[in-house]
Amino acid sequence: MENQNNNNSKLKAIILVLSLLLLASLGYMFKMSSDAKKVETELSSVSTEKETALAELAQLKTTYDAAIAENTSMSEELIAERDKVVKLMEEVKKAKGDAASMSRYKGQVADLQNKMNALIQENDALKKLNQDLTTEIDSTKTILVESQQYNQVLTGQNEELSKTVEKAQKLSILNLKTGAFKVRNSGKEVATERASRADILKVSFTIAENKVAKSGDKSYYIQVIDSKNNVLGEKKLVEFGEQSLTYSFVSTVQYENSTVNVSENLPGENFEKGTYFVNIFDKGELVGKTSFSLK
Repeated sequence: MENQNNNNSKLKAIILVLSLLLLASLGYMFKMSSDAKKVETELSSVSTEKETALAELAQLKTTYDAAIAENTSMSEELIAERDKVVKLMEEVKKAKGDAASMSRYKGQVADLQNKMNALIQENDALKKLNQDLTTEIDSTKTILVESQQYNQVLTGQNEELSKTVEKAQKLSILNLKTGAFKVRNSGKEVATERASRADILKVSFTIAENKVAKSGDKSYYIQVIDSKNNVLGEKKLVEFGEQSLTYSFVSTVQYENSTVNVSENLPGENFEKGTYFVNIFDKGELVGKTSFSLK
C-alpha cells in the first residue's frame, strides 16, 4: 500500500513537471511568433517606405526635367539638383532596407523636396518676369514700328516741303537778251549785226523778285559759244558734282529779294559770222538760253 502511494506521488510530480515544461514551451512559442510578426511588420514597413521614397524621388526628377526643358536662366542650377535626386535614387535602390537607413533617406528626400519647391517657385517667378518683359518688349516694338512709320511719313512730308521751299527759292531769269555792239571813241555802244564791226557781245537779263529766296551775292556762269562751237571769253572749267562746265565769264550780283537788271559785256575781236548761243547757268543748272546771228 505504501509503495502504491509513492508511485502516485512520483506520477503526480512527473505530470506537474511535464505541465510546467508544456506551459514554458507554449510561452516560448508565442513569444517567437510575436517576434516574427513584429519583424515581418517592420520589414514590410521598411519596404513600403523604400517604395514611397523612390516614388517621391521619381516625381522630383520628373518635375525637374519639365523645368529644365523650359530652358530658363536657372537651367544649370536645376540640372545640378536633378542630378542629386538621381544619385539618391540609386542609393535608395541599393540600400539593404534597414529602418535607420530609410529614416536617413526620408530626411534627404524631404530636404530635396524643400529645395525643389524653392527652386521651382523662383523659376516660375523668373518665367513670369520674362513673360512680362516679352510683353513689354513686344509693346515697345509695336510703338517703335508705329513711330518709324510716322517718322517715314513726316520725312516724306518734310522732303516734299523742302522740295517745295527749294523750288520757291529759285530765282527766275527773265528778258534774256544778247547781241553785238561797236564801241565808238566816245564810248557810245552801237548795236550791229556785222561780225566785222563788233567790238563786244552784250548779255543782259533780269533776276525776278522773290521774297522767299536767300539774299546775298548770287553768281551766274555765262557761256557764249560761237558758230564754230568755240567757247569765248575766259574758257575756264568748273565742276559741280559729276557735271563740268566751261564758261566765258562769271556775273556776280548783290541780290536783296528785289528785281535786279544785269548787263555784262564780253569783249573780243575778229568775231566769226554765224549763229551764237548764250547759256546762263546757276551752278550746274541751266536757267536761261538764247541765240543771235552775225553777218
